[in-house]
Order: sequence, then C-alpha cells, then structure tokens
Amino acid sequence: MKKNRFFFNPSLTKGLLTLLLIYMAGLFYVTLFAWNYGSSFGPVGPGGRNYNLDPFLSIYRISMYSESWLDPFRILIGNVLLFVPFGYLFPFLIDSIRKINSNISILLTVFFSMLLSIFIEVSQFLFTYRVANVDDVILNTLGGFIGVFVYKLSFRFIRIIK
Repeated sequence: MKKNRFFFNPSLTKGLLTLLLIYMAGLFYVTLFAWNYGSSFGPVGPGGRNYNLDPFLSIYRISMYSESWLDPFRILIGNVLLFVPFGYLFPFLIDSIRKINSNISILLTVFFSMLLSIFIEVSQFLFTYRVANVDDVILNTLGGFIGVFVYKLSFRFIRIIK
C-alpha cells in the first residue's frame, strides 16, 4: 500500500490556498482588466466585441501572419504559460487536503483548467472588448496540463533523491 505524500497540514493548506488565490487575482487582472493587447478585428474594427469558435484558426493566423517572431511567442506561449501555475498549484492543494488517485488528480486539474479558461473567455466576451477565443481555451488547458505534469515530475524527482 502506498503512503500518503501529505498528511493534512492546516498551515500547508492555508499557504497553498493563499498562493492559489494570489495567482487567481493576478490571472483575472491580466485577462479581464489589464491592457487590451490582441484586440478584436471583427466587424466593428479594432477593440470590438468578437469571438472565434474555429479551433486552431487564430493560432494559425498569429503564427503565419505576424510581422515578427515575438508576437506569436508573446501571444501563444503566453497563453500556455499563463495556466502553468494553476496546473501546478491546484493538484498540490488537492493532495494537501486529501490523497486521490494520480490519474484522477491529472484529469481534475486539466478539467478545471479548461473550465477556468472558458469562464475567462465568456467574461471577456460579455464584460470587456476583447476576443473570446476557443484557441485560448486550448492553449490555457495545455498550460494546465503542463503544470500538473511538472507537479508530478517534481515529486518523482524528490522520491529519487530520497
């Protein structure tokens, strides 16, 4: 029988919850309240309310038609990196409260990454003049998966060192 990685530790759980809340506040600030980089070029022109429901369309357009390599890097890689902390902190918090099956932890984290991204995209469409984009959901979910992958790798590495 496997030993639990964590025992319920209130101070660890509080610390992780605090880190996750700080991250979420920053995430919501950047995605909903900060600058409008990458604004819409829909029927009402730059800055208008618009959406994209065609998977990989904006990824293709950004990567093929950007004037420099920096724009695709900033937009596409930025969307992935934006959710890596969530993918790392969320399973850490779950495991600090209750040990669950590793595969379930991965699936839960990826699922909640996707839900959080969908929430942000719908909020951007309804409350800001930014583009709601299915490609952002795909890239953000990938970021959550990378975060949980790094989380799992870090504990395997720690076990090898011990």
